[in-house]
Amino acid sequence: MNEIKDPFWSVVASFGIDKVFVHPEWAVKKKDEQQVPVTPSRGVSAEMTALKKDIEGCRKCALGSSRINIVFGEGNPESGILVVGEGPGATEDETGRPFVGRSGQLLDSILASIGLCREKLFIANIVKCRPPNNRVPSPAESDICGKYLQKQIEIMHPGVIIALGASAARSLLDTRSGIGLLRENFHSYMDIPVLVTYHPAALLRSPALKRPVWEDMKKLKSFLDQTGLPRVSGEEK
Repeated sequence: MNEIKDPFWSVVASFGIDKVFVHPEWAVKKKDEQQVPVTPSRGVSAEMTALKKDIEGCRKCALGSSRINIVFGEGNPESGILVVGEGPGATEDETGRPFVGRSGQLLDSILASIGLCREKLFIANIVKCRPPNNRVPSPAESDICGKYLQKQIEIMHPGVIIALGASAARSLLDTRSGIGLLRENFHSYMDIPVLVTYHPAALLRSPALKRPVWEDMKKLKSFLDQTGLPRVSGEEK
């Protein structure tokens, strides 16, 4: 067997999901009290497709004039799990897909450590167009594009949202608190539980953050197990 050299994956390999996390009562219902597993409605995918078509030509802020592609989001909008990042980078702008660069590859590995993949969740961003030089979206840009994200959330009605990084957390939660404080507890957006963790790009810059993110993933795994997410269709039972 090949030796696992990366400290993050060494932790993943050597630790099981061995902690029980106590979530706020408003955030968790027992599996038998939830409407899961459920048979996905064709209406969700159809509404998301219609929304994507509606915003493809958006020029409501300056980002629309410099983009190559709108990055609407991808995955399973009926899964009940929504991952929200900051905004597209260069590779995402070129392909029209979220999280496909180095950060996206790391995100895929992090999610895989608790049994998730893109087919079991939906990934989107606060803004749909790439900010020049990958700068942080301005408040005006976040506000304008945030309305599209809000509409996506209203359509998907997820059971949990994972906010990646400060920009996503601050936009969703209307707070100036730092990630270190925000990740201590679940929060709420539109009555939906929100878990905050570090953005994968931060892990690439600071590998020491991988351990806190693994702790967050164990917390998320516990929450998913308690709530029966991701939602599945009758064929997947």
